[in-house]
Amino acid sequence: MTDLYQSQRAMRQMRQQALQRGVIAILDVGSSKIACLVLRFDGSTRLSDDNSIGALAGQSGFRVVGAATTRSRGVHFGEITAMGETERAIRTALQQAQKMAEVRVDHVIACFSGASPRSYGLDARVELEGQVVTENEVARVLAACEVPEYGNGREVLHAQPVNFALDHRSGLADPRGQLGQSLAVDMHMLTVDSDAIANLVHCIKRCDLELAGIANSAYVSGISSLVEDEQELGAACVDMGGGTTSVSIFMKKHMIFADCVGMGGDHVTQDISMGLAIPMANAERLKTIHGGVQATGMDDRELIEIGGDTGDYEHDRRRVSRAELIGIMRPRVEEILEEVRARLDAAGFDHLPSQQIVLTGGGSQTPGLDGLASRILGQQVRLGRPLRVHGLPQSATGPGFASAVGLSLFAAHPQDEWWDFEIPVDRYPARSLKRAVKWFRDNW
Repeated sequence: MTDLYQSQRAMRQMRQQALQRGVIAILDVGSSKIACLVLRFDGSTRLSDDNSIGALAGQSGFRVVGAATTRSRGVHFGEITAMGETERAIRTALQQAQKMAEVRVDHVIACFSGASPRSYGLDARVELEGQVVTENEVARVLAACEVPEYGNGREVLHAQPVNFALDHRSGLADPRGQLGQSLAVDMHMLTVDSDAIANLVHCIKRCDLELAGIANSAYVSGISSLVEDEQELGAACVDMGGGTTSVSIFMKKHMIFADCVGMGGDHVTQDISMGLAIPMANAERLKTIHGGVQATGMDDRELIEIGGDTGDYEHDRRRVSRAELIGIMRPRVEEILEEVRARLDAAGFDHLPSQQIVLTGGGSQTPGLDGLASRILGQQVRLGRPLRVHGLPQSATGPGFASAVGLSLFAAHPQDEWWDFEIPVDRYPARSLKRAVKWFRDNW
């Protein structure tokens, strides 16, 4: 635990250095593409040492000066499986983005999906030593949170105070400077497989880059795709990527739950490839141009050239109806959405005051998906695109860039985490608990 605490603090310092130098790279390591953005910070950036705990500030302070994507190689289900291939893909994306930005970048902040995320709700209460809440008191109450036994081979990726209560006043974003007798905190902790993080860290080091931060892509997708009201009142963000579908729940401007389904758009492509006996590249093209999940009477009559390059003229000139293609795609998309539904139910999503669900990620662009999703997930479903940030090229404004844009916002204005406070990390009794959503049932 102590090692992790130190390494996270070291990354925070690295990020501060990068921001002072004025440029930092954003790397979204996905299963189907690797996206790289280069951010330039101007002098007006408030480097979150304005002592405010809590939510993300506005998106001022940086502009995107370089952007590139390359096909992902060596990444499956959001995790690196072939180090050399992933390293080459990262270098390619980074070089293209640097060339566009006309600047060399040494520091990078990365996000990834997969790695079996697990959410925990922690809480603690301490009696104040004085009348006023100081930085020390905040550190004390965070240290008093009993960390559950999250098992070997796991590592804490995020640990954020999501709510403070002073005496009987709950829902405080930042209690410092206020008067009271006792201080309580609710914290959300996210753990992931440590091997997945270690591989990513190692891969970035091999690219001669300094890692200045690491984030879960479900978290950063929610930051960029949920509008402020949704983050405040409660909403889920479902990021449908190539190899994984990430789920995050936000409340009071903080993520309070994250999970991941090990299926995504690539699985739909595989189904098409096997169902029609065509290469993956052709299947991807068919899915993108003609795919859908809601068949109408018209689709029986719309014939699509499958195309192929086997050299067998008859075989390569086959056609299928669009209805057949939809018949192959729909069961897999339904299966992914059913899994998402199960994750939301397990988190207690139906106890939130608002049950908005936002679909984003490259896979969310399938025609008819919102209708199907609202039947499986509940009524309030909308398709989300990432927030607009300064300088983002048109090609990078689609839902497939939700996590890259969210990571930019996270880089500029990270929420306070456990390791931003001087916490004595010498005592950690453990008891297991799984209360991702319990605290706001009690508090609101």
